[in-house]
Amino acid sequence: MTRVFLSLALIVTLAVPAMAEPVAKPIPIGVAVATTSNIALFGEEQVNGAKIAEAYFNAQGGVNGTPIKLVFQDTAGDEAGAVNAFQSLITAKVVGIVGPTLSQQAFAADPLAERAKVPVVGPSNTAKGIPQIGEYIGRISAPMTVVAPISLKKALAINPKIKNVAVLYAQNDAFSTSETGVFQEAIKALNLKTVALQKFQTTDTDFTTLVTAVLGARADLVVISGLAADSGNLVKQLRQFGYKGLIVGGNGLNSPNMFPVCGSLCEGILVAQAYSPMAETPVNKDFVKKFTEAYKKAPAQFSAQAFTAVQAMVEALRKVEKDSKKKITAMELAQARQAVNKALLSGMVIHTPLGEISLDREGEVLQKQFYVSTIKMNPDKKTGAFVLAK
Repeated sequence: MTRVFLSLALIVTLAVPAMAEPVAKPIPIGVAVATTSNIALFGEEQVNGAKIAEAYFNAQGGVNGTPIKLVFQDTAGDEAGAVNAFQSLITAKVVGIVGPTLSQQAFAADPLAERAKVPVVGPSNTAKGIPQIGEYIGRISAPMTVVAPISLKKALAINPKIKNVAVLYAQNDAFSTSETGVFQEAIKALNLKTVALQKFQTTDTDFTTLVTAVLGARADLVVISGLAADSGNLVKQLRQFGYKGLIVGGNGLNSPNMFPVCGSLCEGILVAQAYSPMAETPVNKDFVKKFTEAYKKAPAQFSAQAFTAVQAMVEALRKVEKDSKKKITAMELAQARQAVNKALLSGMVIHTPLGEISLDREGEVLQKQFYVSTIKMNPDKKTGAFVLAK
């Protein structure tokens, strides 16, 4: 009798369809960035920017009266950490994910979201091929193919006599290896000569061999693709050993967290940027004001991009409700995720701290305004600012 009862119970259970999972209230948005490991300084900037966005948009009424709630997961600094963070957020039933911090993490973790049909907005993934990972993958971070040549052209404007270029990059970081390829193509297109091509590791601290090669090649310009700590130490040793030419930094040098590493020797580094706190737009003025009040410093690009990625999710959620005339929280989770992704890739124009942007059908960001800044250090030799290069 017991066996018969269990069999009937199993039949009844299988016959009843599973209840569709509704979207929770407040609306959960995942944020998967690195808050530990050697790239934690980047992730901390992103967390700060995302938190400002959460407070800012909830103060505006959230998504037509429904607040958003950011769910944070630490990706650490490697691919496994990003995969675990994405899996946790997908299981936590978020409507979408902002992250991860590094491009190499995106190549590992984004396919997980793609299979689960969870929309992703990359805040700082600028390597080639990110949007092509899948239909649910987008980014608000402009690819280095667009950004890198801008800083090189500015270096030539400052010193038209530049001919010989030394290219240095972190070979164990996917973003840096992708970025240096873009720089090398731009160097060739500008009829400059690469006289030294040197590799290093993101964990390196002694760059004597690289610096010796740069000095021996008589480079007029040094281009560095790496992360903040290693790049900061590399810059410091270049200057200490006597290199006096211009230095162009990639996106890894685009952080004030590098300032304490190379101190006063950071002065004068050129960095192309997708963001400037000096941009005179209403949303950027609000963002800078609220960020400065909260953290006692001006926001840098990683913070602005995190804010913008959250904003893109919020604007997509608002568009879904407007178009469907249905509250997100009344939708099934799978339906909401699909609708949010469709809205993100609809080409809607978003006015952000980065300026006016939109995502095309492939998930690639279309951005109108870019900047080149130079680092100006303060007398304390530990703090400084990115000032628009003239």
